[in-house]
Amino acid sequence: MKSKTTLRKRRHIRIRAKVHGTATRPRLSVFRSNKHFYAQLINDDASVTLGASSDGKVRGGRESSPKERAKLIGADIAEQAREKGIKEVVFDRGGFAYTGIIKEFAEAARGAGLGF
Repeated sequence: MKSKTTLRKRRHIRIRAKVHGTATRPRLSVFRSNKHFYAQLINDDASVTLGASSDGKVRGGRESSPKERAKLIGADIAEQAREKGIKEVVFDRGGFAYTGIIKEFAEAARGAGLGF
């Protein structure tokens, strides 16, 4: 029997084989653990992180729910992209299902003007 983590990593490898970020359209990569949520804008051509955000940075605090913190991170990463002149990204959900905080993050980023 394979663990949830092993299955997620296998899904992520399949996704990464198809998703590639460039300078004009970077990859928006997300990772969630049991306690935290992270997002990065990555240019895979130059192997450079263009922007990053996490729940520690947006200061949602422990009093806010994980979904509320994901919304704050989505808005923050979209603001960073706007400052760098990025309007379109490629979404890399990291092998996680598109539900819960991943979906809330994506909708918040789209609502803040990021296209994907």
